This record gives sequence, structure tokens and C-alpha cells, in this order.
Amino acid sequence: MKARTTVLTLAMCLVAVAVCFAADSFTGTWKLNEGKSKLGAGVPKNTTVVYEAAGDNVKITVEGTDSEGQATHNEWTGKFDGGDYPVTGDATCDMRSYKKVDKHTLTFIGKKDGKEALSGRVVISADGKSRTVHVTATDSKGNKVRGTAVYDKQ
Repeated sequence: MKARTTVLTLAMCLVAVAVCFAADSFTGTWKLNEGKSKLGAGVPKNTTVVYEAAGDNVKITVEGTDSEGQATHNEWTGKFDGGDYPVTGDATCDMRSYKKVDKHTLTFIGKKDGKEALSGRVVISADGKSRTVHVTATDSKGNKVRGTAVYDKQ
């Protein structure tokens, strides 16, 4: 009985460590640094992004404004494994996938009705104090728009 409890405790600790390492450099609250960002017309402005552990997943909560200046809030919970997971509150996509390239880099794809609507790359600086997001999206008129957003860790 004692051995079983020890093994279960060890297993739970390993899962917790795995979750921490899955989101390690990304975890935390990130605020948009508008002075360093270059957001093209039609690109939504995500002013605050929060990465946090959610069981064995990662939860990403985004606050900002859409291309027309209206307040937005969306949430995504999943793994950085390249699989599609639902996103709620985002008018531009209903599924999003993130894939971890290395400990400082993610790639992502947002899909609407199964069709790619946006893609990009997230890079955390070597010192972990800033986060740069490069995004390419298709606006409501079918035009490609690009933007680079720089965030400071809070």
C-alpha cells in the first residue's frame, strides 16, 4: 500500500513537472508594448495575453480590440502539440493549434470552419522578459494582413 502511494505521488509530480516545462518560458501575463509593435490595418490588437497551466494543458486568455476597435476576449485551452483545440470568443477562428519549436518558440494556426484564417510565430527573448508575435491573417475582405506585436512580461 505504501509503495503504491509513493508511485502515485511520484507519477503526479512528474505530470506537474511536465506541465510546467511545457509552458515554462511562456507562462505569465504579457502586456502589449505598442511603441515596439507594428500592427498593420486589419490586424486585431491583443493588449493582454495570459498563459497558465490548466491541468495537463495550457490555457491562453487574450484581451484586446478587433480591427474595428471593439473590445475582445478569447480563450484557448490545449497542448503545444500541433493539434486543433477549440477557441472561444474569437470571431476570426474557432480552432487554434500551437506547436512548440523549442523552449522559446511556438508556431500557431487559427482556423475558421476548417479553413486557415491566420498563422504565426511566437518568440520569447533569451532573457524571458519580452515576447514577439509575428502574424499573417486574412481580413474580412480576403486580403492578407501582417503584424508584429511585442509584449513585455509583467
